[in-house]
Amino acid sequence: MQKKFEIIPRIMWMPLILTLTLNSITYFGSRQFTSNRYHFDLSNRLDDGIPFVPWTVVIYLGCYVFWVINYVIGCRQERDRAFRFISADFAAKLVCLFCYMAFPTTNTRPVIEGSSVWEEIMRLLYRMDAADNLLPSIHCLTSWFCFLAVRKNEKIPVWYKWVSLLIAVSICISTLTTKQHVLIDVFAGVALAELSYLFVEKSGFSRWYKNVMEKGEKWMADRRRWMHGEKY
Repeated sequence: MQKKFEIIPRIMWMPLILTLTLNSITYFGSRQFTSNRYHFDLSNRLDDGIPFVPWTVVIYLGCYVFWVINYVIGCRQERDRAFRFISADFAAKLVCLFCYMAFPTTNTRPVIEGSSVWEEIMRLLYRMDAADNLLPSIHCLTSWFCFLAVRKNEKIPVWYKWVSLLIAVSICISTLTTKQHVLIDVFAGVALAELSYLFVEKSGFSRWYKNVMEKGEKWMADRRRWMHGEKY
């Protein structure tokens, strides 16, 4: 019987949903506990020297397409590598949650005076996205994970690996030129991605996470068969 094609293997759906849920809790939920606390501004003279470039908002917002594509690629790798990728993302988001709760940060955004389409989009972005939860940058963290998803994947063409690196770096730069983040946020996001990816492998966390998810998938598969009257 021919195996059914799956965009994302069934075994990866549960960890993917968990990491997306944790991402929402980290970014939006933490604000419920820190909104009335003092927020630190970590910008410096180097940040002040980075120009505000409104059109780069298209890179900043366009990242979501890149994230979807490369996270699918990351989840479609050989199983051990896929779980290393997704468990590292999960671990990194836990660190982000701790950082946002323990050390709230903010920055000073520019006054937007023009009326071009890019400046109007920037105004909308500023209204929708508060200047908090900056260190480390989840935008940079997730974009760098997209590069990690393909960096050592033998099935991915070399040209696409370079494209992924270029896009990830461009997104990191766009967080600065849209004044959504400052330099330390960017470096912290990239460093956290790399360290988390190393940690889950060296500590055995990715193997533990894989075993837990496999047991969970087996349990759900058994329940599905039971509901259809099949023996297991």
